[in-house]
Amino acid sequence: MKLKGRVHVFGENINTDEIIPARYLNTSDPQELAKHCMEDADKDFMSKMVPGDIIVAGKNFGCGSSREHAPIALKAAKVSLIIAPTFARIFFRNAINIGLPILECKEAAENIKSGDEVEVDLDTGAIQDVTTGRFYNAQKYPEFMKELISEGGLMPWVQKRKQFK
Repeated sequence: MKLKGRVHVFGENINTDEIIPARYLNTSDPQELAKHCMEDADKDFMSKMVPGDIIVAGKNFGCGSSREHAPIALKAAKVSLIIAPTFARIFFRNAINIGLPILECKEAAENIKSGDEVEVDLDTGAIQDVTTGRFYNAQKYPEFMKELISEGGLMPWVQKRKQFK
């Protein structure tokens, strides 16, 4: 699976309340959550965001609470991928479980700039900053994680498997 998008850069320790502020957690509607995605980290993010754009962030992206609202808001906002040196473990699991691709790559996170155009091959972990011509390598996903992401997350993956039994 290949992705291409324009980059929005965020710093280290972006927590789940910055991804989707707690004041909006009175709904679980993904489209409503998307309207407020990254609002407390960058109030103008959604006005700059184009479907397919990519977030590049510093270490420990998604720290904070364990609620799934944060990756749901990002996916509903049509962020195609997040690249960071590290992710909070529960955010990592929640993102994969809902089919939101995330890649850990320290070098890419340190060097890719806001506005750069990036192409990513999720099958190999190859990241190309088209703007600068630089290449980076993230660890590629194991086969089962590629399946989860391509099916749209854990629940669609389970439903598909149940159909074939």
